[in-house]
Amino acid sequence: MTPSFYEIVELGDGDYALRRVDDDSAPLVRISFSPEARDMLDDRDLSVAKAMISAGIEAAGGPADALNWEDEDIEIEDMGRPAPTLH
Repeated sequence: MTPSFYEIVELGDGDYALRRVDDDSAPLVRISFSPEARDMLDDRDLSVAKAMISAGIEAAGGPADALNWEDEDIEIEDMGRPAPTLH
């Protein structure tokens, strides 16, 4: 079985999603923050989304610490087309 690689993308509507790098189908996980939550997070919503995804993987029994998220793992997706990587 070939290992899968995952990425977190920021969708055109501002939500974050976890998906397989080689698969453009529906994301495995989607995280949406309300405007009030975004205000409280003060531009830390990406960090919180990463932590939420890592915690979910760990809770499901996977090695979340093996993810080692880097900002290079984040892309913006708009209308199904990947945009420049966030740094």
